Amino acid sequence: MMPALSPNTQAILLLTAPLIAKRGAASSDLLSPGEYKRLARHLREIQRQPADLLSSEAAEILRRCQSVIEERRLESLLGRGFLLSQVIEHWQARAIWVVSRADPEYPRRLKAQLRENAPAVIYGCGDMSLLDAGGLAVVGSRHVDEVLIDYTKEIGRLAARAGRMLVSGGAKGIDQAAMNGALDAGGRVTGVLADSLEKIAMNREHRNLLLDGQLVLISPYDPNAGFNVGNAMQRNKLIYALAEASLVVSSDLNKGGTWAGAIEQIEKLKLVPVYIRSTGEPSAGLDGLRKKGALLWPNPKDAESFVSVFDANVSCPDVPKQSGLKLFPDEGAKHDAPATPAVFDVANGIISSDCPEKDKPDGHVQEPTAAVAQEPKEANPPTELAPLPADALFAAVRDVMQRLLRVPMKEAEVATELDVSTAQARQWLSRLVAEGVIEKRKKPIGYIVKQTGLFE
Repeated sequence: MMPALSPNTQAILLLTAPLIAKRGAASSDLLSPGEYKRLARHLREIQRQPADLLSSEAAEILRRCQSVIEERRLESLLGRGFLLSQVIEHWQARAIWVVSRADPEYPRRLKAQLRENAPAVIYGCGDMSLLDAGGLAVVGSRHVDEVLIDYTKEIGRLAARAGRMLVSGGAKGIDQAAMNGALDAGGRVTGVLADSLEKIAMNREHRNLLLDGQLVLISPYDPNAGFNVGNAMQRNKLIYALAEASLVVSSDLNKGGTWAGAIEQIEKLKLVPVYIRSTGEPSAGLDGLRKKGALLWPNPKDAESFVSVFDANVSCPDVPKQSGLKLFPDEGAKHDAPATPAVFDVANGIISSDCPEKDKPDGHVQEPTAAVAQEPKEANPPTELAPLPADALFAAVRDVMQRLLRVPMKEAEVATELDVSTAQARQWLSRLVAEGVIEKRKKPIGYIVKQTGLFE
């Protein structure tokens, strides 16, 4: 069911959306994402919201916004009410819904991960609740051979068997292979589109999947928007933000949307762990991502080991980057196994020495290598040193977490409550797990304080 368009969403659409009815031309005067962000911030400062721009007090509010956006420009955009009503009717006839950041239905993961950088408006078709299911993001190049297509389809089928969401971008090649693999196996899929949402949603093959709750399609761009390279690059962050981990199956080196999106995650956003394919033909692009800090995909063989990949990420999220490692060091070597040990060898139930504190399934701790054993542990500074500001901060965090986590909460929920990034919340949670203050439960999934009389 399409949620009713809230007054806030109507105002945001008038200010930022092209409102393309079929092949109509888009306004060139729309607020850019950066401009809308500044306007939204200013409205908060004067204790107003977008809907107030359509109220009887609009004239006065527009004058108060003059320092941010020209008053006449705002008036012109807000005067497109008739066009908006036509476009809404068009969308509703095609079961396309629209939500804005001001709506409670807006995907919590996007808001928690991207915060102010989350798209002001999201268009979609299908079960909106699937957008907060997490799962694995799979990305890669458009032009790949059948071997990689088959490999990627198997990743999708494995996600389906594990009951995990598959998130991808809907483009030809790797994206579609991953999505098709999951859907064919009865799994659930989120497609984050850069263009043509309406056309794809109206495809007969997709309609039943959308109606059955197996597929949800979203886009931050108008449902009739055509392909644009810039849009395709920008939507990459949404694919990562909706997932819990990501896998890059193929990538060019230093160019292309797949490379740019992965580098943005590794070096800037750091929303989720970025894995790269660790078997098969050599790839200069994947080797380049490895040097930047990407992790080798541990190649889980069954549903249980697939799920363990996500658990491993939480248990040891801060594995140091290993520079100078090549994904495929020897052209003559066989490529049916990683050239270097995976950080998380889930298929064999072993955590490598990159995360030495993690226990093996049989309860024994794997001994670190000599090189690792000789390294000082920065996380435990000598007790005789005076407390550092960082220690004082974490002591406060520990106290807050102990009070907050009396019921199980997921990373994104903790991040939202504390108004920090999910990456920061993950670091704090991981440290508290290591200290034995909290624990991670599988049923229900979430972190909770250990029942050891902490609140007595």
